[in-house]
Amino acid sequence: MIGAGSLFVGNLRVAGTFVLSGEVHGDGDLAGDLHIAVGGGWLGNVRARRAIVAGSIVGSLEVEDKLEIGHTAVIRGRVSARTIAIAKGAIVDGEIEVTSGGPVLQFEEKRGG
Repeated sequence: MIGAGSLFVGNLRVAGTFVLSGEVHGDGDLAGDLHIAVGGGWLGNVRARRAIVAGSIVGSLEVEDKLEIGHTAVIRGRVSARTIAIAKGAIVDGEIEVTSGGPVLQFEEKRGG
């Protein structure tokens, strides 16, 4: 976990779930799940098993399974996942690839943000 107001510079390799409320500047290889909170940001390329993004990413995001992009999220770069759900209001500025061949799902965010 990287807490709010914290900055990590360098590449990360994480075995389990990783929660980001601060900032990472570097690339990431996560064997588990990624959760980027509102106010959290990642500058670099990241791979994860599953991901929920409410903060920002500048770089590519490659997800093995399910990706959920919340209404507060801003992603500038390429995104790929087996399934992708994007909340109304989210910004994705880049290529979107659903590796399962299915559609990108859109939803209305029910959680606070």
